[in-house]
Order: sequence, then structure tokens, then C-alpha cells
Amino acid sequence: MRQKLLYSSRVTRVLACTSTLILALGLGSCTSSGLSDITGSIDEKADVGRAGDPRRDAEAYQERYRANPKDADAALRYGKALRASGQRAQAVAVLEQGTIAHPGNKLLLAAYGRALADNGNFQQAFDVLGRAHSPDDPDWRLLSAQGATLDQLGRYEEARQYYASALKIVPDHPLVLSNLGLSYVLSKELPRAEETLRRAYGLAPADPRVRANLALVVGLQGRFADAEKIARADLPPGEAAANVTQLKQLLSRKEKDSARPEVEKMPIAAAGRTD
Repeated sequence: MRQKLLYSSRVTRVLACTSTLILALGLGSCTSSGLSDITGSIDEKADVGRAGDPRRDAEAYQERYRANPKDADAALRYGKALRASGQRAQAVAVLEQGTIAHPGNKLLLAAYGRALADNGNFQQAFDVLGRAHSPDDPDWRLLSAQGATLDQLGRYEEARQYYASALKIVPDHPLVLSNLGLSYVLSKELPRAEETLRRAYGLAPADPRVRANLALVVGLQGRFADAEKIARADLPPGEAAANVTQLKQLLSRKEKDSARPEVEKMPIAAAGRTD
């Protein structure tokens, strides 16, 4: 059991770092990291444009928000801009106040849940995301996001039930499949993870998040040449080289974690330790 927790912890750390690779594949740079960037499962298409400056957007929306903190749309846009600029705690605070002022606003609840996940508050994020939709009006994005938060809590089987529900709404959606593949990585089912991620990649070969996740799982199985080939595919030489470098760094971190002193493998009774 202890070894299983250690493995899950190591892979979770590797996955938490994949946002750098994922964003580099798509944009050539990285401004933030976190669960929300992994496969896009927690995230949504932000109103703040990817081509813009997130910090400038945050400053612009801040003025509108301060003029009327109870303006639901201002709170939503400001909270999203804060998330996009990496100001996670501030995003949580703004969106929390927004949901207090507008407890029935589904868009605010969804954004608040995503911000909580960014900030590592996975159980609370799961609960809030559940309030953002209802069984008679399910949203596949929120179902997939809830699955991702459950994966971070180590509740893999429950997570996959949410992915299954999302796939009933959007069959074979590559981002849901990508999240499902990462779920199998966390539970140490790497061949199954690769099979699922290859399905996702076949459906969306141009999606940088799916590509990054497949490259990662292939590399985790020791097939580095194949992983590099996936990371390089159809990209300009400079961007491809940067992606391969980042992939190697991620896999190197995994190897270093695996080489930790044997004392960490001892069955020490550390109450509440799940990292």
C-alpha cells in the first residue's frame, strides 16, 4: 500500500509538471502550471484571449470589479483573468465572493470550482463543480473536471464513472479520453493508459494537450525514442526541440523520484500522509 502511494505521488508530481510541456507544445512558452492545464479537463475556453497578456487583462477587469464587486460578470471575468495570469489564490477569493453574492450562478460556480482545483483544494473543487450543474442538465466539461479532481484525490474508480458519464454525452471526445488515460497512469495501468491516449491522439492529433499526455505515458514506459517522435511531430524545428527538452526534464524528474533513498519505502506510520 505504501509503495502504491509513493508511486501515485511521484506520477502526480510528474503530471503536475506536464502543464509546462503542454503549453509549450501549443504556445512555445509557459506562464503558469497546475491541474487546470492538464488535458484541459478542469479548464474551459477562457474569455480572456490566449493571444493577449493575462496580467494586462487582469488589471483591466480589476477596475471594473472594484467599481462593483457584486457585478457577476465582472467577478467572473476578473477571476478567469487572475487564473490565466497564475494568481490562483486571488482567483479563488474573487470567485468565492462572487458565488456568495450569486449562489445560483452556474458560470461563477464552475469558474470557482476550477480555481479551487488550480489551488489544490480538490475535494472542495469537486463539491463546487457538482453544484455548477444538475443531473437533468449535465455538462460534459464539468463531469470531466470532477473526474480529474477525483483522480487527484486518488479515487480513480469514481473518477472513471464521471468520465464515462461525460463520454455518453460526447462519445470519443479526445480531451475526456485524455483525462481517462491519465487516470490509468495514476493507477499504474500504463499499457491501458497508452491505449486510451492513442485513441485520443488519433481523434485529435493536432491538440497539444493530447499529444503531450501521450508522449508522457510512452516515455514513462521507457520508450524514449517513441516519446520524442510524438513530441516532435509536425512542429517547427525550434519548437519541437524545446518540447523534447522539456519532456526529457519531466522524465528525468520521475527517474530521480524513483531513485529516492530506500528509507522512504519503509512502512512508516505517518497519519494522514497521502503525498
